[in-house]
Amino acid sequence: MDKPVIFCDFDGTITNNDNIIAIMKHFDPPGWSPIKDDILAQNISIREGVAKMFSLLPSAKKDEVVDYVLEQAEIREGFAEFVAYAKEQDIPLYIVSGGIDFFVHPLLEPFGPFAGVYCNEADFSGDTIRISFPHGCDGECTSQGCGCCKPSIIRNLLENGADSIVIGDSITDLEAAKRADLVIARDFLIEKCEELGLPYEPFENFRDVMSIIDARLGVKS
Repeated sequence: MDKPVIFCDFDGTITNNDNIIAIMKHFDPPGWSPIKDDILAQNISIREGVAKMFSLLPSAKKDEVVDYVLEQAEIREGFAEFVAYAKEQDIPLYIVSGGIDFFVHPLLEPFGPFAGVYCNEADFSGDTIRISFPHGCDGECTSQGCGCCKPSIIRNLLENGADSIVIGDSITDLEAAKRADLVIARDFLIEKCEELGLPYEPFENFRDVMSIIDARLGVKS
């Protein structure tokens, strides 16, 4: 593998749990669970589903929502060492997340800076929480409903001749995984990779990730 660039998911990958699902389970607005099921079954787009789920929450709960998600979030074991490893190896590390700015940026702040952080954004100015999607699909994306479109971001950032490493856990990482040179996966992304015959390496923590990348780079441990 030559000149790799890492594109790493946030929710359920850098954090142990999916923070959007954690918010929905905790505040439990009526109707959120069928929307989540439709996203996972690919019956509706990620963009449509995330917007619908957050529209069920009143903006007046902003402080409660923000405080809750920052308190409950846990960073996956080995992430700090992984960030240091990427810097030592001179490997660009981009965070590409279907998560929301009000929790992605504060939770990442102790570990940065990164080559870039891409996520969705929340607007609390209306009656209910509105999600905006500044990193939408380009003309080549076959989904056209990604929200934060990871394959479009990769196409825009990847230099000629560089290999892409995608690290993720869920349906939001699938389109990126389809075009990656190396997929490092856990949880639901493993199921989808196996269903579609996509090669991947499994991981539980970021020490696993470092070992997998070392093996691909031919680094002796």
